[in-house]
Amino acid sequence: MKMIFKPAALALAIALGACSSAPTTTSLLDQTRGDYMAAQNNPAVAQYAPVEFRQATAALDRANEAAARKDDAAEVDKLAYIAKQRIGVAQEVAKQKGAEAQVADAARQRDQIRLDARTAEAENAKRSAEQAQAQAEAARMAAETQAGATRDAQAKADALAAQLADLQAKQTERGIVITFGDVLFNTDQAVLTEGGQRTLRKLADVLTQNPDRSVMVEGFTDSTGSSAHNLELSQRRAEAVRSALMAMGIEGTRVATRGYGEAYPVAGNDSAGNRQLNRRVEIVLSDAGRPVNSRR
Repeated sequence: MKMIFKPAALALAIALGACSSAPTTTSLLDQTRGDYMAAQNNPAVAQYAPVEFRQATAALDRANEAAARKDDAAEVDKLAYIAKQRIGVAQEVAKQKGAEAQVADAARQRDQIRLDARTAEAENAKRSAEQAQAQAEAARMAAETQAGATRDAQAKADALAAQLADLQAKQTERGIVITFGDVLFNTDQAVLTEGGQRTLRKLADVLTQNPDRSVMVEGFTDSTGSSAHNLELSQRRAEAVRSALMAMGIEGTRVATRGYGEAYPVAGNDSAGNRQLNRRVEIVLSDAGRPVNSRR
């Protein structure tokens, strides 16, 4: 804010009006008046040194009054010198207090920066803690889910093991093999008996409860009769098993068939008992999500 002190100017005007001739002036007084105008136009003086500037104004008023009275030049210079010193004091005080204000403002800015940094650090720490908590919760839920899945898988495996034990299944490199003797069919027939239907129901239950598994149905005969007849009979029996499983709700894409006839005997064909062992249907149950390996 620009300060205007009128006493000095008014005193000078009154003195000029009261005298018919020009008032006494000196170069020092003129310099002092110039210093005064510069200080008056300096906002820092008005802001930080108002008291000192009023004192400078009063001193200049006295010098101007002396010049208006045409006092001795030495007296005018004396008063002008005092006024000049007062003006210098006002300017110096304004400069010093302005610098102090800048230092204080810089300190406030530094404090604000530190506060902002601490606030940001606290926010980051809070976010990190929340993220860690969320990750821990996610890990806990994942662990619970995994544990639940493990329990379910174990329960499913236990149930499957119980069902397969009832079917007298055996684990092989091709998968789980279930062997049905000639109880499924009458001699030289490819039509399932009632007992055969009941037996296959157990297998259908296994497949229903394990939809990620598939089966290969393989038919075998003894060596009685021609090889062509035996091969055709074994294939028809495998197909009969497949049809029965489909009728029980198993998708046909999960059931493959293959008739081998009298190939791959499990016993010699030299006795009725051994031939009965060779007349069989083998069900190869795949591992979960994997196809049945081909017979080597």
